Parts: sequence; structure tokens; C-alpha cells
Amino acid sequence: MNPSLRKYRHHALALLLMMATTTNYAMAQQVRTPRPSPKASVMQTVGITDVTITYSRPGVKKRAVWGELVPYDKVWRAGANEATIIAFSDDVTISGQKLPAGSYSLHTIPAKAEWTLIFNKVADQWGSYSYDEKQDALRIKAKPQPAEFSELLTFEFADVRPNAADIMLRWDRLMVPFTVDVGDVKALTLTKARAAVSAAKPDDWSTPMQAARFSFESKGDMNETMAWLEKSLKAKEMPGNLWLKARIMADTGKTQEAVSYGERAIQLVKAGDPKVDTTAQEKIIAEWKAKKM
Repeated sequence: MNPSLRKYRHHALALLLMMATTTNYAMAQQVRTPRPSPKASVMQTVGITDVTITYSRPGVKKRAVWGELVPYDKVWRAGANEATIIAFSDDVTISGQKLPAGSYSLHTIPAKAEWTLIFNKVADQWGSYSYDEKQDALRIKAKPQPAEFSELLTFEFADVRPNAADIMLRWDRLMVPFTVDVGDVKALTLTKARAAVSAAKPDDWSTPMQAARFSFESKGDMNETMAWLEKSLKAKEMPGNLWLKARIMADTGKTQEAVSYGERAIQLVKAGDPKVDTTAQEKIIAEWKAKKM
């Protein structure tokens, strides 16, 4: 065989082997295998704000954790594998300090008496190895507390209140709490409602009705409530917006109008499905009629 041809075939074979090896490796990378520190995610809605924590859960595995496996006074990823990510759908306040909506990597500096919790702007990073202090959005202090033993590292939401929640990092026999406050839930809801109603299409009766219902039930501005409700009714009369109009009329002393809108709401319900039980609504209308007498 021609030496040049032999050399060409040798290189071609080597190239094919290299491509096959690379392809096999890439295919192997697609195989999902168990992690020693399994991935987890926990989400809690506080008011109307979603708080989501995504992290990996290392185990104690009979090891000395604090001060040894996790050294004191050094930046730690608050988990394993990728850095722990904490995300907020709206602006929040954490331990009294403001933090804008967004996703952050959560790092910590553990110490015996006091921890530093770090919310870093670079959400996607591996552990804390490329952590850059210049990208910190917020640092707060937290006091570690004794806790019941937890084999796997755990983040949990405790004492969820209408506008705040306590978050606990628990591992081994230690827990580290911090508080997330979402602020004035009513004001935030109304702000988002205004944006949603403004963006709603002309035939969208549901969005302005929902906004009007919240405003009415939370004792918002009545002019704004009625403007939203009329927009809903103009788009399409439905049992929901008619009944809301009836409730508002009754609440403002306009009993005759309340009865009229209430009966129209029930008529629409019955026209759609005669089997729907409207006994409770009919009883309310009867009470309104009694007031007219």
C-alpha cells in the first residue's frame, strides 16, 4: 500500500476513534445518577410574594460538622454542589434591610457565636469557589441556635405570617434563622392589580373583576373598585361580577339595586346549569328584600 495512503487511513481511524470516544462521553453525561447530596427546592408564598430556595442536601454521615467539615470564619455555600439559590418575586426586607426582587446565591460565614448570611448577585455558580464579595447585594447577621438533630441539611419556612416568614437553615444539631418581610401586602396587591387591569384586553371580564373584589374586600378606594367592576361588566356580564355589584350595592345601602343585580346573577347561573345550588344566594336576596319593606 502507498505509504501516503496508509498514513491517511491511520489518521482517519484515529479521528473516528476520537469522535466515538467524545460522543460516548457526551452520551454518558446525559445519564442521571444519584447525588450523594440530593437536590431540593422549597417555596413559600408570603402575601403574594413567592420565596424559593433551591439547594443540595449534604448529610452528617457521622462526621463532625461545625468547625471541621464546615470551617468557621470561611465562606461556605450553605449546602453542597452548586451554590444555594434564593429567589424573591418581589422586593423584600431581610432582617430590616431591603433586597430587590431577583435570584441570589446564598453564602454564609459560620462562626460559633454569630453567622454572616450573604446574598450575592451571581446566582448560578459552583459552590463558593468563585464567590466575589464585590457582587454582594446584602449581608446580614444571624444567631445560631441549638436544634434537634437533622441528618440532611434542610431549609424550612417557620411561622409564616400574612406579610413575613422566618426561614431556618437546619443541619446537625444547629439552626440559623432569618426573617423575610414582604411589606404592605395590600398596597403591593393593588399596585399589581392596577397594572394587570391596565394591560387587560377589552373582552377580559375576569381580571378587573378580581381586582374589584380584592379592593372591595380589603376596603380599598371605592371609586377605583367601582371603575374596575364597571369595566368587567362592560366586557361581559357574568354571575361573578353581577353578584359582586349586588354585594357592593347592599353594602352602600342601595338595597333595591342589590336585589336586582343579585337576581340577574342567579338567572345567569340557572341558565348555565339549573342544577347549581343557589340557596345561599337566594336567602341573602330574601334578606335584602325584607330590608326594603
